[in-house]
Amino acid sequence: MTTSNDALSWISSQPYVIADGATGTNLFQVGLETGYPPELWNVEQPEKIRQLHQSFIDAGSDLILTNSFGGTSFRLKLHQSETRVVELNKAAATLAREIADKAGRRVIVAGSIGPTGELFTPLGALERDSAIAAFTEQAEALADGGADILWIETMSALEEVEAATVAAKTTGLPVMATMTFDTAGRSMMGILPKDYAQFATEHGLQGYGANCGIGPAELMDAVLGLKKADAPFLIAKGNCGIPVYQDGAIHYHGTPELMAEYAVLARDAGVKIIGGCCGTSPEHVAAMHKALAERPSEGDVDMARLTAGLGKPWKDLPTPPTEGGATGGMSERRQRRRAARR
Repeated sequence: MTTSNDALSWISSQPYVIADGATGTNLFQVGLETGYPPELWNVEQPEKIRQLHQSFIDAGSDLILTNSFGGTSFRLKLHQSETRVVELNKAAATLAREIADKAGRRVIVAGSIGPTGELFTPLGALERDSAIAAFTEQAEALADGGADILWIETMSALEEVEAATVAAKTTGLPVMATMTFDTAGRSMMGILPKDYAQFATEHGLQGYGANCGIGPAELMDAVLGLKKADAPFLIAKGNCGIPVYQDGAIHYHGTPELMAEYAVLARDAGVKIIGGCCGTSPEHVAAMHKALAERPSEGDVDMARLTAGLGKPWKDLPTPPTEGGATGGMSERRQRRRAARR
């Protein structure tokens, strides 16, 4: 098991670090039902969680996220499990730690902390103190289970990133956080990448970046907006292409070749931690690993190179695609959040 300082030193010493891919998408493939909380599988189906972590490590991941994205009391309350926060989050970190420690090489365990699904006042009823308390309970359990760093992800509001960061820092572990930017190049709450970069720097995050969203082109567009000369570790963890809801299931058009191109562009843009989000399988990660190992840098990344490699981001298209109808651009995680409220 690494110490927090050792984890940061090791990440810093690497030219890049390959993160894992999707949790929910891959668990759906082995029997997780839509609407059922993946976090319960940490105690009900632990071997399937171990197998998922192992599959990403085998594919080349240097950093794996715990199966705890919806692990706050707010999210677990939707499944009458709000009293099990400590149990489920500690189990999530323990499973990831177990697989990481037997990998035969350095693998970092990142404790995943997702959004509460609530809106902060005055738009909603969530108060800052309540959010901090919920995130603290989760963060402490992840730390107790053996996480090396705490990984706040898929956030839309700066207020929620701030509350989660305050909570995570109480553990003494390094804290990294990513926001999600969609078709307009903003988060759901209207935050621009450059504004988040400023926020992240002011709040002392050891790493920040973008995850989820619509696809790799949009993700990399956000990354270019996040870049700062004095940035700490920059993170890119994009969806595997555009999510489309068809025949009662979510499908992703991204091929391993597309994700390999995205990974190389991310590295050349100065991203330190490169991974995939919704739709990204071990096969995709293996292609990313191979491309990063074999393809030398082609220099910095600008919009022309990004467009040539991944296509234009939606916000730059004269008429955005409508494939999949109204839900065509909705990420798996957002669909899960919406379904949970019904």
